[in-house]
Amino acid sequence: MNNTNSAKYLNLKSLAQMWDLITPQYADTLALYDPHSNPEVKLTYSQLYNSIKQCAIALQTIGIESGNKLSLFADNSPRWLIADQGIIMAGAVDAVRSSQAEKQELLYILEDSDSVALIVQDLATLNKLFPELNQFPLKAIILLSDEDVPSLDIPIYNFTQLMALGTDKNLSPVAREIDDLLTLIYTSGTTGKPKGVMLTHKNLLHQIRNLECIIQPTKGDRILTILPSWHSYERAAEYFLLSKGTTQIYTSIRYFKQDLKEQKPHYMIGVPRLWESIYEGVQKTFRDSGKQKLVNFFLGVSQQYLDGKRNQQGLTLDNLNPSTTDKIVNTIKVIVYYPLHWVGDKLVYKKVREGVGGSIKAWVSGGGSLAKHIDNFFQIVNIPLLVGYGLTETSPVTNARRMNRNIVGASGQPLPETEIMIVHPETKELLPQGEKGLVFIRGTQVMQGYYKKPEATAKAINEDGWFDSGDLGYVTPQNDLVITGRAKDTIVLSNGENIEPQPLEDACLRSAYIDQIMLVGQDQKYLGALIVPNLDALKSWAQQHNVTLNIPEINAPREEVEKSSLYSKEVMKLFKDELNRQVKNRPGYRPDDRIGAFQLILEPFSAANGMLTQTLKMKRPVVTSHYQDMINGMF
Repeated sequence: MNNTNSAKYLNLKSLAQMWDLITPQYADTLALYDPHSNPEVKLTYSQLYNSIKQCAIALQTIGIESGNKLSLFADNSPRWLIADQGIIMAGAVDAVRSSQAEKQELLYILEDSDSVALIVQDLATLNKLFPELNQFPLKAIILLSDEDVPSLDIPIYNFTQLMALGTDKNLSPVAREIDDLLTLIYTSGTTGKPKGVMLTHKNLLHQIRNLECIIQPTKGDRILTILPSWHSYERAAEYFLLSKGTTQIYTSIRYFKQDLKEQKPHYMIGVPRLWESIYEGVQKTFRDSGKQKLVNFFLGVSQQYLDGKRNQQGLTLDNLNPSTTDKIVNTIKVIVYYPLHWVGDKLVYKKVREGVGGSIKAWVSGGGSLAKHIDNFFQIVNIPLLVGYGLTETSPVTNARRMNRNIVGASGQPLPETEIMIVHPETKELLPQGEKGLVFIRGTQVMQGYYKKPEATAKAINEDGWFDSGDLGYVTPQNDLVITGRAKDTIVLSNGENIEPQPLEDACLRSAYIDQIMLVGQDQKYLGALIVPNLDALKSWAQQHNVTLNIPEINAPREEVEKSSLYSKEVMKLFKDELNRQVKNRPGYRPDDRIGAFQLILEPFSAANGMLTQTLKMKRPVVTSHYQDMINGMF
């Protein structure tokens, strides 16, 4: 890690001050490039700095004061970054969310954050907030588009009109301290109401200083950005990458594959679903080529080579301390398999790298665990894919793999200024190294707390400053963190979307045919469900529809249950239709709420079998563990 480069950020009190360091160093370097906007946008670091400053002056002109909160409801674009940094340079705080979020959620954030102004993506985003928006005493409304603004009682500006207010004026100096609030990022709560995570200047400056221990980008490196800019993961990454003088290129799902080839990025920050989509595209190419058998042969050989290399170097969770014999045996394995791996690289893997631009230095994955076959594949084809770990509450990165320690299944060693502790889930006592328990985190990047929620803050961060991640895991002797599951109810899909299962489960329980249900799908593309059917209602339905229904005994073997009429086409269609109907009828439905797979089970969840507490709350980890094979089969 280049400590000298990071040291210059140690004395900063505000994230906005980083532009005074960056701009002279990278003035003429291309900072932001949006090839898909009309017209396309290209901004050098000098131009970007001037735009941010102009935006900050404009905000001060319309009455925004230091410490004021502004809601910023918009998605990836150069204007998002200008607005975000303009707010920060003006000494204010932004409460951020996607423009695509559900109306009630946006209105809740606007109210809860005490925002004095509102910045939205476009007129469509603004319009969906009426008529409730009329109740808010806002100083101004700003569109990031250049659409004609409607006539309102509140002052309203489009982007060009706002920026015009910042010309020929000077920025009023703003005194900010490093522990001052920088942003509010709202995250799901167990009550269903989002909680405002309070991140400070110190929190985000930690990320800017320390993400360099994962990747070392240099001036002019191209970064393809596709994740939401308001998300803590993408946001911290963008700040860090811009501090290194890189060029940020905006893409979307529509243009992603085209941009991979044309823009030839050096780095990408993504979630597991992104790498899965690239993998699936490559596999389709293999199948269409008619050479799948040959490709599979080389992949199999290269996996042997890779396993040998990892075991030789102690880079596998199964054997972190290889014996001399292990090293000798695996050295021989490496020598034997390397020639065929080399041929596979020339014939197959080189083409894979060319297909993603041919310039990749590294990809970084977060927002959920990465499937081992995806992890192995990209290591085989020599595209470094590094996995990190963190939460919105930790700004977010706490741990990450390094290029020289890229262990499949691990989330890497801690970043500087970061401590990891594993405690017993119930007693919270420190556990011995290697034992699985709750992951506690302490470090410079840990949030200030939840906005206006002191009780929730006290529950999340103890008196010694340890944050309860809600995740289960263990730490290796070499300090690699291995996440094994979630103690929290929240399900994180492979696209990084957080799903609170309880409201969806409650909706599904409205069906007469569903007695109990538990959603699953951690790190998967879609949700799945374990369903205990209401057998009385089901039998009645079967009689009405002349469907033969023979229900096995509760303790019948699984094979017998799946061969029974309980799994007939008619019954499966009934439950599929019920799930779709109940989920879609729920207020605030999102496509990610869709339940894509399910299994029927006959034994009810109960306190007697250990799957419910005495107060009849679901013990999700217990249910998950008991039905793990069945859950795996769904996906």
